[in-house]
Amino acid sequence: MTLDFQDRAVLHLDLDAFYVAVECLRNDSLRGKPLIIGGSSNRGVVASCSYEARAFGVRSAMPMRQALQLCPDATVLKGDMEAYSKHSALVRDLIEEEAPLFEQASIDEFYLDLTGMDQFIGCWKWSTELRQRIIRETGLPLSFGLSVNKTVSKVGAGEVKPNGSKLVPAGMEKPFLAPLPVGKIPLIGRETERRLALMGIRTCKTLSETPGYLLEREFGKQGLLMWKKANGQDDSPVVPYREQDSISSECTFPADSIDMRFLQDEIRRQTGQLAYELRALGKLTACVTVKLRYSDFNTFTKQAKLPYPAQDGLLTEHALALFERLYERRQAIRLLGVRFSDLVPGSSQLNLFDDTEKESRLLAAMDKIRDRFGKNAVRKGSNDKGKR
Repeated sequence: MTLDFQDRAVLHLDLDAFYVAVECLRNDSLRGKPLIIGGSSNRGVVASCSYEARAFGVRSAMPMRQALQLCPDATVLKGDMEAYSKHSALVRDLIEEEAPLFEQASIDEFYLDLTGMDQFIGCWKWSTELRQRIIRETGLPLSFGLSVNKTVSKVGAGEVKPNGSKLVPAGMEKPFLAPLPVGKIPLIGRETERRLALMGIRTCKTLSETPGYLLEREFGKQGLLMWKKANGQDDSPVVPYREQDSISSECTFPADSIDMRFLQDEIRRQTGQLAYELRALGKLTACVTVKLRYSDFNTFTKQAKLPYPAQDGLLTEHALALFERLYERRQAIRLLGVRFSDLVPGSSQLNLFDDTEKESRLLAAMDKIRDRFGKNAVRKGSNDKGKR
């Protein structure tokens, strides 16, 4: 097959219903049945679901109570982040063996830069063989899209799920996207899709033909970016894979402090900031460390291993507990720090295992504010009224 990818070739690999697929590998009796992964209580939300459950209208981020109303016979599992991370690592290792350049976008998505391969083996043939190897050696279903850029390849993979492959030859990006709903473009969420619909823009074709200045007026810089994507334009690079081991934050106070409320609030602030960074990186942490330095410059740390949580509440809980155990001398503190380590890939959906619908919405709203005004623009308050 002649692809004519002379300038650029980008492959998007997407593991289909990944959490569900892993659970089916662990328990074969779950195959072919409606299965929901997510919060175990009625206040929880859906992190992932099988295609059998989707046939009833269940979807990710839906309140669990609503999902069970739509599909009352579904099996509900809380999810096992450690198992999902291990299976993701298996796929990543296979890709690393074969790919000239790849980027892990989330726990179940990868971008590969195959530019220049057409003159040797051929991008389509190579991609097909890699997909077959991953399926054969891991047992996980996998879809892929191949085109000249990230956006079109990702949309292409989404259009052939589950377990399919899609080629969009060079020069056909815009015709491919044209009939699709604007919500297919990765940048466009439900609220943006709703606002576009109010402007009469429902398809990528209409979006691509809308004057850029109008979109910029309504959506800012994001409007121009949406216009480019609808026109099949995306020059964002495939960033080489690098394992980031840890992220941290610390603060040296202007004056040493023994104010417990102030010190606890500082732990909350740093933990919330780092949790936001985790979500932005598409990562989860398996270890939290708290560091303190007293006024005499003696420095101490304590850490705790975690079962891969991601939401602010759990991480803050662990960090505060570590601080309480660490702060024994009851003398003035000059520095506090928090560190997350043993990071593994994970998308924002992973927050939903233990999350409630209200908490998910709050975190999403806070992240939007941080995205716009900076990571310190907002933080959650304390419920520990009156504590010192």
